Amino acid sequence: MVSGSNASVAPTTSTPAVAERLRITEIFHSIQGEADAIGWRTVFVRLTGCPLRCVWCDTEYSFYGGDWQAIDDILAEVATHGAKHVCVTGGEPLAQKRCLILLQRLCDAGYDVSLETSGALDVSVVDPRVRKVMDLKAPDSGESKRNLWSNLDHLLPHDQVKIVIASRADYEWARGVVAEHAIDRRCMVLFSPVHGKVQPRELAEWIIEDKLPVRFQLQLHKLLWNDAPGH
Repeated sequence: MVSGSNASVAPTTSTPAVAERLRITEIFHSIQGEADAIGWRTVFVRLTGCPLRCVWCDTEYSFYGGDWQAIDDILAEVATHGAKHVCVTGGEPLAQKRCLILLQRLCDAGYDVSLETSGALDVSVVDPRVRKVMDLKAPDSGESKRNLWSNLDHLLPHDQVKIVIASRADYEWARGVVAEHAIDRRCMVLFSPVHGKVQPRELAEWIIEDKLPVRFQLQLHKLLWNDAPGH
């Protein structure tokens, strides 16, 4: 029998906590080109990955690749730009579950935070301080079957629903959806034309003719920088 004073004690080892990480395509500082924060200097955090394949997508480069970054490091990089507004986008940012942690941390740090999401994934768990800019996919996107309609029940007055329109048929679909679900009574509704498919003036005239309770928008960043990366 070994006495207590001579007993060997196995060394204790502790595994360091693994930092919460996200796969990031890019972080950049620019002017917000869409939604209600249009024109504000904004830091964009673009997460990698998206389960959708909209035919008119302009950020296909975010589907794959990217680099793993700790959330602490993401916040540190965001802070270097000195902007009040932060937009978490993709791809589809909610495809990475830790996006919810990033959103909460950004809000806790005092930023005005927006989330650009496809509307295909559950938004009920998003921090209520975040302004959700949620797409509804019209038929010409090729992904309208992915719309998660229950998400409409989780929209707050500061949120926005965006519908990107590529044809007259898309417009009529969007007009019907807004009326059927009374989306304009829940939050702001944005109609945006697909470049080269619908003339902006044409879409504006349809909205005026039908007296729709929606906001017409063009993507300001495309007018300024012709969709160059990093803007």
